Amino acid sequence: MRTQVAIIGAGPAGLLLGALLAKAGIDNVIVERTSAEHVLSRIRAGVLEEGTVRLLESVNCAARLHAEGLVHEGIAIASELGLQRIDLKARSGGRTVTVYGQTEVTADLMEARAAAGLKAIYDASDVQLADIDGRPSVSFTTSGHAERLDCDFIAGCDGFHGVSRQSVPSNAIKTYERVYPFGWLGILADVPPVDHELIYARHERGFALCSMRSPTRSRYYVQVGAAEHADAWSDTAFWDELRRRLPAEAAARVVTGPSIEKSVAPLRSFVAEPLRFGKLFLCGDAGHIVPPTGAKGLNLAASDVHYLAEGLIGHYREHTDDGLDAYSAHALARVWKAERFSWWMTSTLHRFPDNGPFADRLQLAEIDYLMHSDAAQSALAENYVGLPF
Repeated sequence: MRTQVAIIGAGPAGLLLGALLAKAGIDNVIVERTSAEHVLSRIRAGVLEEGTVRLLESVNCAARLHAEGLVHEGIAIASELGLQRIDLKARSGGRTVTVYGQTEVTADLMEARAAAGLKAIYDASDVQLADIDGRPSVSFTTSGHAERLDCDFIAGCDGFHGVSRQSVPSNAIKTYERVYPFGWLGILADVPPVDHELIYARHERGFALCSMRSPTRSRYYVQVGAAEHADAWSDTAFWDELRRRLPAEAAARVVTGPSIEKSVAPLRSFVAEPLRFGKLFLCGDAGHIVPPTGAKGLNLAASDVHYLAEGLIGHYREHTDDGLDAYSAHALARVWKAERFSWWMTSTLHRFPDNGPFADRLQLAEIDYLMHSDAAQSALAENYVGLPF
């Protein structure tokens, strides 16, 4: 087989890149190591920046998003000092975010790709990349047969544990990482959300987040130890702990019900530099991870895809490689700003095991400043709704 661009991974990054390239007339094939059903079974966040929404609109994959997504103009920060609403729209020059699950984004992109007859190979095992500095190819096994896909470029959109980054020589890549000493225990339940906007709560027992997927489906999280297991928590224990960490007026509005999904997500910050290695480009989680606190993971993947698609379109349409040559620098500039914001949100709102009274007072001082400073609220809003790309 041959294609112009081989895309490794059929998550939202790979599917969005494939859609953008196909719209520009650039042939591409997606290779995914798991089944389509498994890809759609992954429960992920769903706070979309306007830039991400615009990209989905540009490939005609935003109709259901606009019909079912929830446009949010603010968030709330809760602590011992009270509940403070941050008016994202007013503080960011009119911008908002849209709550629409990552699983739904993936389903929309997957359906559009199938409808367009674009090739995607699922259940591909033993995926290997070759000659990324010369004439690249991807080899894999599907339906018991060995296959080879020759291409001009490879886009590694296969996540943190994927083969793409692992195919880079260790002396060609530098990584930066921080693993946080806690995780998020999250549940999904068919109950109405506590509020029409997200509530981020700092509490002496640990962080909590009230989120949602729809007016009738809620997503809640509480901070737990890094070694905690979801099966150690009954639904009742989770609901009780969530209410303990919320302001009284919010806790009183919690509607409980059986969990649809329950899991513990570790928190990690990770960046690989550069994001280009010859004809191989890393996108999304293959190149960087952010804690979910700032809602940046999917949005960073979208901005990576935007930069890479522009570079590939420039290569094929305008016969210039300026965009490809600038890809890593452009993407990483935005990545590090999002890493900073996610680190700030995480550091301000979570309880750290080694925190003493001094660090606790600093956290409260930070929140107190946020509650009373127009400048601080504007900075939070500007970053939360997404820096331009």
